[in-house]
Amino acid sequence: MKVIDLTHVIAEVMPVYPGTEPPKLAQANTYEVDGFKETLMTMFSHTGTHMDPPAHLFGHRTTLDKMDITQFVGKALVIDCRDLKNGEQVSIDRIKKYGAKADEAEFILFNYGWDKKWGTDDYFGDYPYVSDEVVDFLIAGNKKGVGMDVIGIDPIPDENLTIHKKLFTNNEIVVIENLMNLDQCGDDLFWFFALPLKWDNADGSPIRALAFWED
Repeated sequence: MKVIDLTHVIAEVMPVYPGTEPPKLAQANTYEVDGFKETLMTMFSHTGTHMDPPAHLFGHRTTLDKMDITQFVGKALVIDCRDLKNGEQVSIDRIKKYGAKADEAEFILFNYGWDKKWGTDDYFGDYPYVSDEVVDFLIAGNKKGVGMDVIGIDPIPDENLTIHKKLFTNNEIVVIENLMNLDQCGDDLFWFFALPLKWDNADGSPIRALAFWED
């Protein structure tokens, strides 16, 4: 069995979406006083490596707690996009190079190499993003999810969240942002687990994302 962690650590000093407050990890109980340690965690639901459901943008759409657990597990494929320049789009031709594997995958994950910028100002830079044709492919293929190693599927200047809206309007799909270690996943299919916290009316959640290969 081989397992790779695709999840960034949540810490008080970490990249967060512009305008969002960073998490707070306050010591609530101590070994010395209480005989045990407990931490009060205060954070936004879209902190760190996290997942967006359709309800993130549309009040009448599905929240994470209402999705079947099978939505968060499936076969994944990493699309290597590390050669793209800043702000360049992922074309559908790049996905077609993977042939039947791209069709079979339930999750498509885009490796921009951006996790190497985590913790620096460059992480908020002009990262690549998917084209309309790629979004159409995800929808037509009824994919369970799409993920990437940047802070958003939409470019930061796009306050309309155009790609989010196109994906979420009529489709049961999740968007996974701030992944890491995608360069360790190869170019074949693997098992992918992206498990959100199960909280009521969840518009999003930090997740523990894993890549898994059986012996």
